[in-house]
Amino acid sequence: MKNTKGSLIRPVPLPDSASRPVVTPLSPSVVYASDTPDALDDQYEGRVHGYTYSREGHPNADVVAARLDAMEGGQGGVVTGSGMAAVSAVLLGLLKTGDHVIGGNQLYGRSLRMMKEDLPRLGVATSMVDPGDIVAMRAAIRPETRIILVEVVSNPTLAIADIDGLAALCKEKGILLAVDNTFTTPRGFKPFDHGADIVIHSITKLLAGHSDVMLGYVVARDLELTDRMRIFCVTTGMTPSPFDCWLAERGMLSFDLRFDRAQSTAADLADHLAGLPGVKRVIYPMRDDHPDRDRAEALLNGQGCNMVSFELDGGRAMANAFTRGAEGLSFAPTLGDVGTTLSHPASSSHRAMTPEERAAVGLSEGFFRVSVGLESPEDLKAVFTRAIEDAVAAS
Repeated sequence: MKNTKGSLIRPVPLPDSASRPVVTPLSPSVVYASDTPDALDDQYEGRVHGYTYSREGHPNADVVAARLDAMEGGQGGVVTGSGMAAVSAVLLGLLKTGDHVIGGNQLYGRSLRMMKEDLPRLGVATSMVDPGDIVAMRAAIRPETRIILVEVVSNPTLAIADIDGLAALCKEKGILLAVDNTFTTPRGFKPFDHGADIVIHSITKLLAGHSDVMLGYVVARDLELTDRMRIFCVTTGMTPSPFDCWLAERGMLSFDLRFDRAQSTAADLADHLAGLPGVKRVIYPMRDDHPDRDRAEALLNGQGCNMVSFELDGGRAMANAFTRGAEGLSFAPTLGDVGTTLSHPASSSHRAMTPEERAAVGLSEGFFRVSVGLESPEDLKAVFTRAIEDAVAAS
């Protein structure tokens, strides 16, 4: 390390080292210094790679993007400040006034809200269609349709989209197919392998996996589209936190192990719930009674993932009794944590829908979505058994 004379504050360089850190360093700096204006030109004009201002990119975001690119088979993906920022990068970064977009009718609640309220306000027409019904999707397409946005496994009813049929339809019509792969993750499904044009993730969920990160990711098969979304993200300040990126990378190192453990437990829990008095129905992709079972098997290759939904045969009072009795489980509107979490769509993610709209897609006051974590399967089943017994007794 060279000595720096004088009283200047910033010029002290990092110590030299013949070795390198095993863990990716956290780089919280907002700004990066260049040697000369010519050197800065070289960075902005793409002759050399470098960082300038963290809103335009920083090392920790690039590390996370590279990991997800490798997992999804993408290139140059963009890490954003949240999953909804990634959705916004697609819908607001690629669409313009006069365009039309079709969304799956069971998207995440905020995605639905953007489709129904924000895009129409900006002059983008929207339609909501069952992503498993290719005939209905074809009928909804207009000359100005630009994008179809779906989730592989819908939130929260776990319906399976006909991705192969949608990809063929989009290719025929020259429409972009954007797939939110958050529930399934790259371990359960790879959208690019099935003809998708754009892949979206909420890294916040199972990829990071510890409920301490808020990040998203988006990548397109076409590098020019990815660049357009990147520019939009930079312009609108969808910047990811370096610390969140650093935490996310740590979480992603154990992702495969966590996914496999949670998935195995989810399948066990789904079968257990189906045998409990007071449970009206259970939804899990690999169960024989799932309405999209054959499609799930074909698309997911036996991967049911870690989400289970079920419906109690009572209303809000029974739901309240159940959550009060579920000791040790977090009742919280999230998923993908190391601990199992319970979500009640009618009071959280889908509360903006009218009761009639929720009923149309099967979301009653007794409907719960479960994000299965890493607990012992037997301990988890015991907690659900007691909580549902309490709910039945209170109803």
